[in-house]
Amino acid sequence: MLEQDSALADARATTTADADATATVTAGATATDDADDATSTTPPAGEVAVLAAVQDRIVNPTTVKIARGMSHFGEHSAGWFALALVGAGADKQRRKDWITAAAGIVGAHAASIAVKRIVRRPRPDHPSVRVGVGTPGRLSFPSSHATSTTAAAVLYSGLTGRNVVPAIVPPMLASRLVLGVHYPTDVLAGAALGGVVGGFVRRKLNRNRSSR
Repeated sequence: MLEQDSALADARATTTADADATATVTAGATATDDADDATSTTPPAGEVAVLAAVQDRIVNPTTVKIARGMSHFGEHSAGWFALALVGAGADKQRRKDWITAAAGIVGAHAASIAVKRIVRRPRPDHPSVRVGVGTPGRLSFPSSHATSTTAAAVLYSGLTGRNVVPAIVPPMLASRLVLGVHYPTDVLAGAALGGVVGGFVRRKLNRNRSSR
């Protein structure tokens, strides 16, 4: 009889322990779900709010398609570099200048990568931001597309004698916001960095031409 009572007591203790464990797991899962819900429902603030507002105004199938095309063209500054090589082939008298411009564009891109690795700002990640393209990296500041595009625009303006900055730079900056892969300050900083690098190389080209 004593043995039966002991076995019954052990069974009840085991059942109680299992119930407590189940309750603990359930409570933990509920807390996690609540935390996820809180994150997903947190209203955007700061630059996230600005980015979301910009997307609400200008994102549509057409702008996304155009932005994706610009993204692929400007990836790793490849499109702008290729255009400089085309210029070098077509303008034989200033071939060295075009090659120097190509090097300056790549240099601007490299500078943006270096800054990214120092700052290490992650890309936008909020439910209110719609991401429309894949990216080769997770770092956001500054925008390499904005950097290389601005450098290319400054250098091409000097080589062609036409100011192409207004026609090239703003669309690229806007495209990065349309695709949700950069904050506004990312593209502004990239444009500033590209302007500095492009301006430096352009002044060098001007000095070289005046000394010939």
